[in-house]
Amino acid sequence: MPTPVANVKLALITLGLRDTVRVFGTKVPTAAAAAAVLGCDVAAITNSLVFTLDGAPLLILASGAARVDTALVAKHLGEGKIRRATSDFVLEHTGQEVGGVAPIGHPVKIQTVLDESLAAHPVLWAGAGDHNSMFSITYEELKLITAAQELKVR
Repeated sequence: MPTPVANVKLALITLGLRDTVRVFGTKVPTAAAAAAVLGCDVAAITNSLVFTLDGAPLLILASGAARVDTALVAKHLGEGKIRRATSDFVLEHTGQEVGGVAPIGHPVKIQTVLDESLAAHPVLWAGAGDHNSMFSITYEELKLITAAQELKVR
């Protein structure tokens, strides 16, 4: 098993949750691809999007149906400009590649924002560290384990 997926599994268990990671024979690097494989609404897919905020990483957990309004998020946070991170920056700060980033399992804690529209779904699916893995979780569990700030992101 790839190390990033093992890190996510360990993080789930360490945080007191069940290991719900599923590994697929096909890649699921986008919300649409994941929803198709899982047979769920694309809005129930939790995209883990890494941005930079004044040079530091910012993780936005957004619905697969949402396009993040970074100006709105920056306004809510009351901080500087948010920019999309490079793939090298994402790998450095998460230990995971773009398209497989999980909300957890990173080398160090990252400031996290949680799209409040995800609360409408009883079960969410999030990347589990690589392009072939996802895990299921509830909104409340996701909020708890990431210590995320709930915000409107669009």
